[in-house]
Amino acid sequence: MALSEPRTSEGRTAPSPRTESPAARYVWAAARLALGWVFLWAFLDKTFGLGHETPKGKGWVDGGSPTEGFLAHAPKGPFAGFYNDLAGAAWADWLFMIGLAGVGAALILGIGMRIAAVGGAALLVMMWTAVLPPENNVFMDDHLIYALLVVGLALVSAGDTLGLGRWWGKLPLVKRLPILK
Repeated sequence: MALSEPRTSEGRTAPSPRTESPAARYVWAAARLALGWVFLWAFLDKTFGLGHETPKGKGWVDGGSPTEGFLAHAPKGPFAGFYNDLAGAAWADWLFMIGLAGVGAALILGIGMRIAAVGGAALLVMMWTAVLPPENNVFMDDHLIYALLVVGLALVSAGDTLGLGRWWGKLPLVKRLPILK
């Protein structure tokens, strides 16, 4: 059953919300691609040691741990001990890297936006808790803003513009399991 278009009190069709305008759809798509690149770049740099944050020769493929350096030295605040204990654990490395790659790929492709929102927000909030309190604010930092953004991207179906979201949503499996949308 399709929902009817909103009507004004005079019976005319109401204007569509600004989030449905072509300009808004492209801005949301650009935000999706940008955030997807943030995740995908972190994955690539940590995997191959591209020399940005991960030194050359220290990548995951070279035997380095993607979690050890940060989790062993950077955490502070109430969760520091918890994160220090995770540093370098193989299972933590795998989960972290699968999360970075999965969220990055989903955002770049515009598919699986709901799962990307849940997984990405969870990963970002965990990163936020690792450095409490944040350096430049009492509680707010870019991790929380990115977490809100990734959820917002799913809510506005940002994968449908400049992405494969519409096609993905028509697949039989995705129709049966809407969480995959």
